[in-house]
Amino acid sequence: MNFDFADESPKLFMLLWGLVAFVAVVGGLLLLLDMVPSWFARRREAQLVAASASGAPLPRRRKPREGLFALFFLLPTALLLLVGLVVPAIRTTLLSFMDGGSQNWMGLANYRWMFAEDAIVRVLLNTLAWVILVPLVATSVGLLYAVMVDRARFESLAKSLIFMPMAISFVGASIIWKFVYAYRGEEQDQIGLLNQIVVSLGGEPQQWLLESPLNTLLLIVIMVWIQAGFAMVVLSAAIKAIPADIVEAARLDGVTPWQMFWQITMPSIRPALIVVVVTLSIATLKVFDIVRTATNGNYDTSVIANEMYNQAFRYGENGRGSALAVFLFVLVIPIVIYQIRNLRQQREG
Repeated sequence: MNFDFADESPKLFMLLWGLVAFVAVVGGLLLLLDMVPSWFARRREAQLVAASASGAPLPRRRKPREGLFALFFLLPTALLLLVGLVVPAIRTTLLSFMDGGSQNWMGLANYRWMFAEDAIVRVLLNTLAWVILVPLVATSVGLLYAVMVDRARFESLAKSLIFMPMAISFVGASIIWKFVYAYRGEEQDQIGLLNQIVVSLGGEPQQWLLESPLNTLLLIVIMVWIQAGFAMVVLSAAIKAIPADIVEAARLDGVTPWQMFWQITMPSIRPALIVVVVTLSIATLKVFDIVRTATNGNYDTSVIANEMYNQAFRYGENGRGSALAVFLFVLVIPIVIYQIRNLRQQREG
């Protein structure tokens, strides 16, 4: 396939202008953030020198100017949030009440379709299974890892190996596990680790990713494998932060290791557990890459994010895709509110 620069020049110029605009905006912001504080500092220093030389009282900082100074730093972030988050959210909400071509107003028809179509109900149930199982299992596995490797001889090495899947993209991890679940006929040598184990034990190879609901559970395993390292790191740090005098007092009272875990460790790391569960819940609600790479959403494995992509970009149903996006956003809101309330209670406590 030959690449013709003349035919592709408009696209190349668009790419070039995009890069120039990006450099100009980001570079301009960085330049302003470097120059403005220096200007205020020099001005303040000049005022102090002048007041010291004349014997006049030192000028006080005026709060309105400090407010303007703070606003200057917050304005770029607020502008980016407005353009990149608020406006698209409002537009997506409006599109969810329109038809596939975004031309005619349909009211709540797209939301009624979401709960009336059997295939979409299956998508919602799959998402529910993901949201329940992934945070629960990944947090439990991460906590088990944290307890087992805490103060072990090769603690750093063990944590590095356990955390390593976090460095792999979801797509890369899915490809790795597709090889684990790979299937070949009974007369052929198995290249999939799982089927090779089954065959070596005298069983028959299975097409694991084609059997529902087992295939959804096997995809969940991929997410758990990736996120367990994150849970381990956070919970391990929380365990190490438990005051030593509390642990020593419990040991002097003769508590067993089991009692130590449930009566000392678990209550002490509760805030960290909440953070891990909330973070994993939000990440799981948005899961897309694993399903897309492993099964393309086929065989009853699709989730909301994948179906949203299908409806909006494959089938041209912008209204239905937007309705799924809004529903996904609504599911995230209670989790975020709970986390905010929990952080506020921790500060007040």
